[in-house]
Amino acid sequence: MGISDNDVQKQLRHMMAFIEQEANEKAEEIDAKAEEEFNMEKGRLVQQQRQKIMEYYEKKEKQVELQRKIQRSNMQNQGRLQCLKARDEHVKSVLNEARSNLSKISADRNRYPPILKGLILQGLFQLLEKQVVIRCRKNDVDLIEQLLPECIEELQKAWGDTTQVIIDNDQYLSPENAGGVELLAKMAKFGYFI
Repeated sequence: MGISDNDVQKQLRHMMAFIEQEANEKAEEIDAKAEEEFNMEKGRLVQQQRQKIMEYYEKKEKQVELQRKIQRSNMQNQGRLQCLKARDEHVKSVLNEARSNLSKISADRNRYPPILKGLILQGLFQLLEKQVVIRCRKNDVDLIEQLLPECIEELQKAWGDTTQVIIDNDQYLSPENAGGVELLAKMAKFGYFI
């Protein structure tokens, strides 16, 4: 007995239905796997881009912080410079005022001679030399010639030895100095200025 056409058709339909079902299951499986791989790849790419964005903003944040530190440092330096400038101007002002006052002292014939005598004596006592040269302003020569005998006498009483003091008439102190003297000996030099 052979198989009838109807049975063959039935078997073929059955086989085709089975193959179609297998194909559908396989297609669903492939779709599911593709969807899973897509989601994994999408997740990986999203994570990768998120990481890049985070790194970018961290870098930007560090740059902003660095700029803030630089700006703060620059502001502090500007503040220090302004403070130093103000201090420098104040010191110059005080020095100018002191020069002005000292110039007044050397012009005061009551106050200047005792100060000059004290400066000469201080220099002579520090040098303790047999021969000393004094430099002064040209306009102080007469006053120093008047003061020298007293100074030499006081030195001799205290030291017990004589000293020859010569006024340097070749080289004078600058007339811009407020006053004072410069004492020179063979081994030393002292300057006492007002």
